[in-house]
Amino acid sequence: MDRVRELIAKAQTGDRAALESLVNENAGLIKSVGKRFLHRGLEADDIFQLGAIGLIKCIRKFDLSYDVKLSTYAVPMIAGEIKRFLRDNGQIKVSRSLKELALKVNRASESLSKTLGREPVLGEIAKELGVLEEDIVMAVEASREIESLDADIFHGDSRGIKAIDKIAQYDDSDRIDDRVILRQALEELDEREREIIRMRYYEDKTQTEVSEKIGVSQVQVSRLEKRILKSIRKHYFDV
Repeated sequence: MDRVRELIAKAQTGDRAALESLVNENAGLIKSVGKRFLHRGLEADDIFQLGAIGLIKCIRKFDLSYDVKLSTYAVPMIAGEIKRFLRDNGQIKVSRSLKELALKVNRASESLSKTLGREPVLGEIAKELGVLEEDIVMAVEASREIESLDADIFHGDSRGIKAIDKIAQYDDSDRIDDRVILRQALEELDEREREIIRMRYYEDKTQTEVSEKIGVSQVQVSRLEKRILKSIRKHYFDV
């Protein structure tokens, strides 16, 4: 058992020194997760304290039988604790920059809809505006809370459509947390496994194309892919 797991085991038995050590060592992770909540009406110190509570809950619930890093399991719990407080306490202060970005998202969505002949996906809007997808999600969430993107709009002969409905395949903050976990999971694969996932899901190659690239049969690629995905789902998403 490595040092971190030893500390977790001690913390789960009530060792406050071990718990404090884990919180201090993961302060950078708490701050990183908390950054996207900075413009939601809370001070940075308050966000950190909420994130620390989420981390502590994570430590107490952490299953040492799983071969998973604490940081991987902690990200959604840290974010969840902060989001729960914001939801329950009605924090709706929104920065000017987020309001402006939300308006740009609306305009870009309308413009791309006309150009593409369909509703744009989140990635297309982000590319059009030159911003991160996460920034768009934050702007949309913040604006929905106060009014603009949750208000009824009119589009042609249609009525009762909301502005938020104009963004196809909307990613909420839970999806962002999933991407953080997935990134961690991919980093822990070996080189061949990462190559298979990269070619299959990032380059959209067929199993036959992958088999030719790495020098194994298509059947072997299929088996490897299923094993990798099953492992990721079990150990990182608990499904």
